[in-house]
Amino acid sequence: MDVSLNVWIGFIAFVLAMLALDLGVFNRTPHAPTVREASIWTAVWVSLGVAFAVLMFFWGGREAGLQFTTGYLIEYALSVDNIFIFVLLFTSFRVPPQYQHRVLFWGILGALVMRGIMIVLGAQLIERFEWIIYVFGAFLVYTGVRLMFREEEAEVHPEGNALVRFVRRFLPVAKEYHGQRFFVRQNGVLMATPLFIVLLIVESTDLIFAVDSIPAIFAVTQDPFIVFTSNVFAILGLRSLYFLLAGVIDKFFYLRHALSIILTFVGVKMLYPAITELITGEAGHIDIAISLGVIVTTLAVAVVASLIRARRMGDSGDGPAEKVLHEQQEPGIG
Repeated sequence: MDVSLNVWIGFIAFVLAMLALDLGVFNRTPHAPTVREASIWTAVWVSLGVAFAVLMFFWGGREAGLQFTTGYLIEYALSVDNIFIFVLLFTSFRVPPQYQHRVLFWGILGALVMRGIMIVLGAQLIERFEWIIYVFGAFLVYTGVRLMFREEEAEVHPEGNALVRFVRRFLPVAKEYHGQRFFVRQNGVLMATPLFIVLLIVESTDLIFAVDSIPAIFAVTQDPFIVFTSNVFAILGLRSLYFLLAGVIDKFFYLRHALSIILTFVGVKMLYPAITELITGEAGHIDIAISLGVIVTTLAVAVVASLIRARRMGDSGDGPAEKVLHEQQEPGIG
């Protein structure tokens, strides 16, 4: 798509305005969002994503609309995997529920900047070295297979975290939380609070996830505007989605398997032209509508199967996700 600089500036201004409205108006006072509040904000972000998809259909045509929709679903599904990590992270660091929103807000803002940089670099690499798309494809197939057989995430131990140890070498870290502040001055010494450490880990976690998600979106489209906007809408909805699903995320047992299938599929989609050309002498192509159908079907089957499994097992006890929202232990990182 031929997107002018004014459109880029307008879109970024819209995103910044929404973030300012979120933190400066609706979440000015630290609090733990209720399920109702999280549901409303999740509906708002999803509705904005759907509205933008419709706009893309009218503005860029069928192909651009399908590319955005497919990319948005891939990024949104992959971002849900972050919730598992956030649950473990907030539980291990005993982050008070009323301060989790602030960590996620600044973490997501940093993620938008990092992903923007990675998208520009990825687009430049593909433009200069077309063969690198096949490297991305092979990497996604490897990641998808590895994810299928990955063991469940272990608990995050603050004392053993490499990033925590690294920061402590150069910056004093307070043992207790000081409200929602990231830094505090004690006895004339500037100290990082545990909340800042958690923020750094959130940022580093998203950087790791971006290594998977950015190549995945390039399998759908190499248009920088569509890649960026689909990432933005998926990430913006992650914060409210966390508060909506944190208490029940453990019930989505087959979600990891669905993400594995999706990553493997988009990896194969990237490799498909080279494979078909090698076999038949002519490069093949998987239509974007087929890709969208595979992704939607995979996610739907995973969600339904997970809910059936949870119901049969009577899985109603508190998992780590519910602990992080209701735990009343003394906060700190020891």
